[in-house]
Amino acid sequence: MAPKDQGGSDSRFFTTQKKGELHELRTELHSTDRTTKVDAVKKVIASMTVGKDVSGLFTDVLNCAQTGNIELKKLVYLYLINYAKSQPELTLLAVNTFVKDANDRNPLIRALAVRTMGCIRVDRITEYLCEPLGRALRDDDPYVRKTAAVCVAKLYDIAPELVQERGFIETLHDLISDSNPSVVANGVAALSEIAETSGRDVMKISASVLQKLLAALNECTEWGQVFILDSLAKYVPGDAREAEGIIERVTPRLQHANSAVVMSAVKVILSYMDVMAAGGGANAENIRALTRKLAPPLVTLLNSEPEIQYVALRNINLIVQKRPSILENEIKVFFCKYNDPIYVKMEKLEIIIKLVSEKNIDQVLLELKEYATEVDVDFVRKSVSAIGRCAVKLERAAERCIGVLLELIQTKVNYVVQESVIVIKDIFRRYPNRYESIIATLCDNLDTLDEPQAKASMIWIIGEYAERIDNADELLETFLETFEEEDPTVQLQLLTATVKCFLKNPEETQDMVQRVLDLATEESDNPDLRDRGFIYWRLLSTDPEAAKLVVLGDKPVIEDDTFRLEPNLLNVLVGQIATLSSIYHKPPEAFVVRAKRSPTSDGMGMDDDEEDIEGEEEDYEDENDVNNGGGGGGGDLLDMGGLSVNDNTPSSANDGGMSDLFGGGGGAAAAPEARMSKVCTPEKSGGIELWAGFRQVGGAVKLELDIRNISSNVPVSNLAIQLNKNAFGFSPGSQQVICNPPIPMGGSGKQTVELVNNPNMLVQVPAGQPASPQIQVAVKNMATGLVFYFAANFAFEALFSSDGALERTAFIESWKSIDDQKELFSTVSDLPPSSTDIDQVAAKFQGYNIFLIARRPVPNAVGQEVAYFSMKTTTGMIFMAELTFKQGVNAAKVCLKTENIAYGVQAKVALETLLRSP
Repeated sequence: MAPKDQGGSDSRFFTTQKKGELHELRTELHSTDRTTKVDAVKKVIASMTVGKDVSGLFTDVLNCAQTGNIELKKLVYLYLINYAKSQPELTLLAVNTFVKDANDRNPLIRALAVRTMGCIRVDRITEYLCEPLGRALRDDDPYVRKTAAVCVAKLYDIAPELVQERGFIETLHDLISDSNPSVVANGVAALSEIAETSGRDVMKISASVLQKLLAALNECTEWGQVFILDSLAKYVPGDAREAEGIIERVTPRLQHANSAVVMSAVKVILSYMDVMAAGGGANAENIRALTRKLAPPLVTLLNSEPEIQYVALRNINLIVQKRPSILENEIKVFFCKYNDPIYVKMEKLEIIIKLVSEKNIDQVLLELKEYATEVDVDFVRKSVSAIGRCAVKLERAAERCIGVLLELIQTKVNYVVQESVIVIKDIFRRYPNRYESIIATLCDNLDTLDEPQAKASMIWIIGEYAERIDNADELLETFLETFEEEDPTVQLQLLTATVKCFLKNPEETQDMVQRVLDLATEESDNPDLRDRGFIYWRLLSTDPEAAKLVVLGDKPVIEDDTFRLEPNLLNVLVGQIATLSSIYHKPPEAFVVRAKRSPTSDGMGMDDDEEDIEGEEEDYEDENDVNNGGGGGGGDLLDMGGLSVNDNTPSSANDGGMSDLFGGGGGAAAAPEARMSKVCTPEKSGGIELWAGFRQVGGAVKLELDIRNISSNVPVSNLAIQLNKNAFGFSPGSQQVICNPPIPMGGSGKQTVELVNNPNMLVQVPAGQPASPQIQVAVKNMATGLVFYFAANFAFEALFSSDGALERTAFIESWKSIDDQKELFSTVSDLPPSSTDIDQVAAKFQGYNIFLIARRPVPNAVGQEVAYFSMKTTTGMIFMAELTFKQGVNAAKVCLKTENIAYGVQAKVALETLLRSP
């Protein structure tokens, strides 16, 4: 007999078997020797684990289940669970074994049978599971009951209607009153899981249930405590007194050895402190006492392993934003140790900045100065940046912070100097005209600057304070020598700084500004740089005084962003403490894993094998920020002198090249109103306030203008309008806008400008980049001669044509043919009630030529439904969308597919905007 592995290790079962092993395994599985049989099943499990197909031994392994040996039963059941999905027909052969074992005298075997049936996700097995599960929920043995409770949650995921019909949810409620705390904890865990799946509150904590949960809290296992505490965190106490009573029962959990229990207890206490605070000043002393109790357990977590420290620090980051007083006296524990991993050090720095105050700033500055001499470059940069953020946060300590930064600059370490320059620029913007005496020191270190952000910051300082720097023009000249090779950020700052320098000292810098404007407008391919250059050129050539007001105007003082999370989002994240949300600092819907469904020929079925992660929503430019536009060709925008107010001819309306891209006409259905937004204030347009929006009328795209004469003595009677180049190729059909009657001061009037397609106005979208939605417009008031500018984001739904409804078969084929890389995802939350009902959404969308193709419920997800829509632009671009809705949830998930991915972002934004509209 072969000798057994030393120590009885099962690793021997993973050694390579010789040929004919299946035959040998089958022989061993039928052996009468129990040890041989157990070893044979272990060999099968080992082969299965390394990826070998041993499904041919299914019946042989199944026969081994007819034994009283619990070790062997566990191995057989593990095998069955693995092959159940790929061999559902064979799995049915095991039903009798499961039913028999569910009635076994041994409670371990009864529990094992029920648990295994719950893990086998085969629909045809579930109907046989209900009877054994019902008995197990009422079993005399608590181990069987607690196992059955978890099995109910698994069954709900497979067949929720069966759970409802059999009354298993009510049985789970009964288990909360069980005498065994582990059963109570598993009952709570199952109800919580079902609540997450269904989106309904099935927990329903009453006063009696509450007391039972609190009683079980002291006796159940640590993970059971986590489940109970998480349920308590979702409970809303009736008043401050009840909240205080629950906190008193939960507080001992703060001393628990398991960090998950501690964080869950902290979550409960923080949630209930809000209830106590709402009760008025009478609870202020109790809240202060609780605040003192929360600090020690949080500090203790920082003595754990680095991974636990990191999770704790991410949660503490939220806690100190919610209630800074909890750790205001514990800043020392967040000082970095030499052997802390970099990810822990970075998180500690963030918390130090949040806790820094005038009482501890000197101590913090000494610490940060020490960090700035470390060897890790990223950590040093973060430390220098932290010094600047302390200055921005604490006005009285700003001078001390600047002193430390100047000392660091003297070290001449390249990356330290560069980061110092970046944060000093922010300090200047926070405290204008107070610390400019250090500019000379900064100018002495120009040679060390080689990173774009540092260069841009230094150039901003030179331009902003050119009158205080004797050789400002010479310093700028040193940067201009490499203008064409610089990063776009540096080029934009150089252009602005040079214009500032010229306006402050025109005699000596005229040649320099001319050269920079030539480089920006003639040599550059960057549309932002070119547009800004043309705007400056026109301002300087027509009205230097206006240029001074624009370029040298007062800048808004920047704000301290230490506590930058929105209060509503912060409350959501605090309620998610001890979950992934508290680590990502994002709500769950922003990163949940979703089953990616694709239409199939059998009626929009679901592909179970495809999964994806919800992407974050795209960021879009401010619609009034002209400089952020993607258009080029500043001459088209600014050359207003050549306009003829009698020119009523549409510019190239019938041009063939552009008609292929954005031409064509749609149906003449009743057009929805344009969404109007303020695009121009009276201060920049001679007393005229302008609102703009886009819509489609009879297949033609219209720019709607609402003109309001706020303070102009001259009535608004005649405007000339021109568009800059844009991603849609639009130009005005007529450049003349006649206001009849003229609009006097205090009056208003509406005008419509038809937009036509002009190939000369089309900006090609860079590969891999989304099309810019921005339309930049120049307007000339012919009565006063004043030219002003605005930008508005185009409403992409105005391009959808009335023939966009695809045939069902064509939709399915198109959906399948589009590569997954051409998909866009988002989650739209806070929807109005009308946007959570598919019928109402379809009716709303149809008004914008977005057509419902099909809808269907999501399998195994009660209350979820998917709707498929198609839309087509007047140029033939096709977009297909999948919208997922969940009953009782005011949010929807959007998945959009298109071959025209550059414009896909705009189509997705259009859907999101329409969903959010009432």
